[in-house]
Amino acid sequence: MVAGRFPDYCRCMKNKKHFFKTNKAGCVLGAVFLAALTETASYAGGVQVGVSVGLPVVVVAPPVVVAPAVVVEDDYVYYPSYGIYFNRSRHQYAYLQNDAWVMAPAPQGVSVDVLLASPSVNMDWHDSPAHHHADMLKRYPKSWRASDEHHDQKENVRAGAPDGDKRAPDHGSPPNH
Repeated sequence: MVAGRFPDYCRCMKNKKHFFKTNKAGCVLGAVFLAALTETASYAGGVQVGVSVGLPVVVVAPPVVVAPAVVVEDDYVYYPSYGIYFNRSRHQYAYLQNDAWVMAPAPQGVSVDVLLASPSVNMDWHDSPAHHHADMLKRYPKSWRASDEHHDQKENVRAGAPDGDKRAPDHGSPPNH
């Protein structure tokens, strides 16, 4: 039916001589032409539409060496007069401030020298002071002194340790401030 009405149309489609022979240069020129038409058409609507194609970026990173994890156990000293804990492992002080626990490189409200001269107790737990502070307040009130528990001044029972577990008081070695 189509061949009867449009005889030249069928011959045109079968004739391969009318089509372009393309190569890489023809494809590139076609893409540039298409991009130019697209850019021109995008301005017609008042909205600019752009397409950019960048080169792929390949990042080559050196191999990653992972060191084994080192677990350091927290070791606290408690200063009841000030309600301050010193973590010997991390060289940080822990104290309550506005109902929140603070970890800091220096104590608040007292100098390191004054803190070191005050009575202290070595803690036998190795987690956060927040978990033990209520018990420590009962066991060691602000007015607590080592002699209050009938200890020799040169010995100090570790808080909560079984009887007979005694150590010389160790006020830690906080950094000089």
